[in-house]
Amino acid sequence: MARRATPEDVDAICSSLPEVEFGVSWGDRPTYKVPRGPKGRGFVLYRAPHKSAVDPATGELYEDLLVIVVPDAHAKAALVEDTSIPFFTIPHFDGYNGVLVQRSRLGEIDRDQLEEILIEAWAARAPKKLVEAFFDARRGDSRS
Repeated sequence: MARRATPEDVDAICSSLPEVEFGVSWGDRPTYKVPRGPKGRGFVLYRAPHKSAVDPATGELYEDLLVIVVPDAHAKAALVEDTSIPFFTIPHFDGYNGVLVQRSRLGEIDRDQLEEILIEAWAARAPKKLVEAFFDARRGDSRS
């Protein structure tokens, strides 16, 4: 059985992807962005507690949310509708291709699943040529 994901895996996976930098967006929110520099676009963001994201079971604000970009509405629906994994959305994210997950619940998926989701998030925001080169290298493709 594959190893369960941990919050530390988010940093390890994101940091291993090409041209990623850890910076801030939405004012002061820690964010993984691609490519490095001023044109970087966020693909994983540590979301601050906000009244728009409340645990329905407790009524408390979520304290440990990640926002993960997804490629499209179909990918978002696939993650949110799969009750075996901890991804969800809120009305605040209607029309936005992103999902939420509590860092404390990452252990409900395995590391390989998390890696796949984070690579897709990175690919949704990275420059096209960078994405092509990354996937060519993973396949062992010698084309440049």
